[in-house]
Amino acid sequence: MYYHFKMNKLIFKLFYSNSALILFFIVLIVFLGGCVPQITGKAAKQIPQETAKNPEIYFCPREDCGKVLTSFINLANFSVYCAFYDIDLRNVVTALARKSKAAEVKTVMDSSNYEGQIKGDGLSFDDDKQLMHNKFCVIDGKIVITGSFNPTDNDNYNNNNNIVVVYSTALAKNYEYEFNELWDKKFGEGNKVKHPLLYVNNIKIENYFCPEDKCASHVIDLIKNAESSVYFMAFSFTSEEIADALVMKGNLDIRGIFDSSQSSSRFSQLKRLREFGINAKKDSNKYKMHHKVFIIDNETVVTGSFNPTLSADTKNDENLLIIHDKKIANEFLEEFDSLWA
Repeated sequence: MYYHFKMNKLIFKLFYSNSALILFFIVLIVFLGGCVPQITGKAAKQIPQETAKNPEIYFCPREDCGKVLTSFINLANFSVYCAFYDIDLRNVVTALARKSKAAEVKTVMDSSNYEGQIKGDGLSFDDDKQLMHNKFCVIDGKIVITGSFNPTDNDNYNNNNNIVVVYSTALAKNYEYEFNELWDKKFGEGNKVKHPLLYVNNIKIENYFCPEDKCASHVIDLIKNAESSVYFMAFSFTSEEIADALVMKGNLDIRGIFDSSQSSSRFSQLKRLREFGINAKKDSNKYKMHHKVFIIDNETVVTGSFNPTLSADTKNDENLLIIHDKKIANEFLEEFDSLWA
């Protein structure tokens, strides 16, 4: 009887100690699992994911970009916030003036291009220490219009440009925040972007502002991770760092179009890239090839106001939009092919 009692006590102790050990390992696994950042949780929930209309792409001069911009200004209900390096397109100026009577309309522009086009309290300028080179509007806190297009006669009717329209409240918050910094005279500085990554209809979109978000580094990362091709259209391309990244990927299909008026400048990377075997050439538009576009692996597009230059990365106020979507990339590829030909 005593023997059985001792055995039962021993079994109980063994079971209890093993159970404690098993419980310890379970707790440890759960704890370690919680330390992995990519597992779903609060961090994942912070990445905005929205359902809305798909982004829209327009190319000038074959499409009337000014008319597109005017239509969105006319449809605004509450607010229109725009940052333009230059503006003189009459229908856009008129639309802003008319809308200011029914909604809050504010415009920031680069002082070097001001010739009295817009008047009133809803206008602000940069401080002449750098270029306010943005080209964007935020409509009603839910639509962002950006790209390479300045609302000018030349950009609308002569120069090669693009407009991207994105329906996203998260992206609009990014651009409104940036606009407010510009409105408050915080030029060439500011806080990092609030939502650098977001999804619209499962389309991955990245957004950055220069110089605070170091735009060149994001372009370089995309080039370094390219697997098959990199095509680009650049009004001004003087960045040695971005050129170096292209040279290092020389085994890929790389082609580039430079604006002819800028390609002969002292710092242009056209000649250097050609010397390293990169297939690059000048555009044939007698006006300007004003795009600032990279197309990676036929599925990712970089656009916005950012030229691949040192000043754009470290000094000017700029914006950068990266869209990961094959359909949108294909639209930009068609534009690239038409200019290449």
